[in-house]
Amino acid sequence: MKLIQNATIVNEGKSQLGSVLINDNGLIDRIIFGPTDNVKADEIIDANGLYLLPGVIDDQVHFREPGLTHKADIESESHAAVAGGVTSYMEMPNTKPATTTVEDLEWKYSRAAEVSSANYSFWIGATNDNLDVIKSIDYNRVCGIKLFMGSSTGNMLVDNEETLNRLFAEAPCLIATHCEDEATIKANMAEYRERYGENVPMKCHAEIRSAEACYKSSAKAAELARRNNARLHILHLSSAQEIDLLDDGPLASRKVTGEVCAHHLWFSDADYEKYGSRIKWNPSIKSQNDRDALRAAVKSGRIAVVATDHAPHTKEEKANTYFNCPSGGPLVQFSLPTMLTLANQGQWSIETVVDQMCHRPAELFQISNRGYIREGYYADLVLVKKEPMTVNESIIQSKCKWSPLEGTTLDYTVQQTFVNGQCVYQNGKVNTAIRGMRLEFDRSKK
Repeated sequence: MKLIQNATIVNEGKSQLGSVLINDNGLIDRIIFGPTDNVKADEIIDANGLYLLPGVIDDQVHFREPGLTHKADIESESHAAVAGGVTSYMEMPNTKPATTTVEDLEWKYSRAAEVSSANYSFWIGATNDNLDVIKSIDYNRVCGIKLFMGSSTGNMLVDNEETLNRLFAEAPCLIATHCEDEATIKANMAEYRERYGENVPMKCHAEIRSAEACYKSSAKAAELARRNNARLHILHLSSAQEIDLLDDGPLASRKVTGEVCAHHLWFSDADYEKYGSRIKWNPSIKSQNDRDALRAAVKSGRIAVVATDHAPHTKEEKANTYFNCPSGGPLVQFSLPTMLTLANQGQWSIETVVDQMCHRPAELFQISNRGYIREGYYADLVLVKKEPMTVNESIIQSKCKWSPLEGTTLDYTVQQTFVNGQCVYQNGKVNTAIRGMRLEFDRSKK
């Protein structure tokens, strides 16, 4: 038995002093609000002055394995995850080969079982011709279906209208979409190439991959979902207008939900001059008005979850000119401290951070026995201290060894991370012997 005592437990909308007893099966045995003198434990962790949160669940990461392991891999990026208090992740299918078959999907699960420090699930990718594969999956063991309605790796852009209609009509599970209108982006690219040649300034990224391109594609996805009574989750919302497409009310009853990523809440287009390619993401980081609207939607609960779109590239790749520079960056290690820093700045409460990053992902994806500090749930936990932390290369766990936040001082530091009751990260070091588990889902509840 392991006892974490004297922590400020942040859970289910409350912050209160208490202790958590973890049994030898990695489950939360008891939550104690009061003296622990008579509690028997083999190990006692004094968490006085620390916050105890449920582990973060990140529904969108790119760990680059197989095929792109010069950028990152499941092992290295799971280390970055647990160093940031992320105990469970859902990894995207645009690898090489793309995860669009049962065989390639199960290869990832086998690989994660060998090397992942965090709990894991993997998306099955949609193509114009794999609907039968998608319908054959057991979605009590797979997080969902990923649909690219914008450019992607390989053949994963689904642009056949018949396929799109059938997918939304017949999909047995939640569909998550990357929404950017390809025709709009191509027209914008041609215009800016004519204006600047190959030397397009990075600040033009927000105009090329514009709010219009995002809204046009997101609106189409929302219309398809509502027409077919499908469950749609729009990933990485980046514009104010897209918020209006989302359902409101209790999370369980929403048909169209949205995710926002930490970088769209932290940066604005005013930051391109300073950070350049380091903040080149797809969808693009847009105006301060867009950022402020997204922040307000997180605070109000209109946004369903906050994630990262963690997508490492090498420093050399990111040093290229605009058209040759890949979009994306590493963020999974610093998303929780970033969100807590914004809470400290008055954007929202620490309880809102826990709701958006822990509770709601578990509810939205119907993950079994995770996302909360509850008796009988897996002890996926993180101890956090309100203590400044400056991001620098020496603390970065990601294989790419850079961060768009380098030089930034955040207000909180992750002290310890527990995955299934085992301490997998403590004071800067990952216990590389510990392995996470495959996430399970309870899709019996409609």
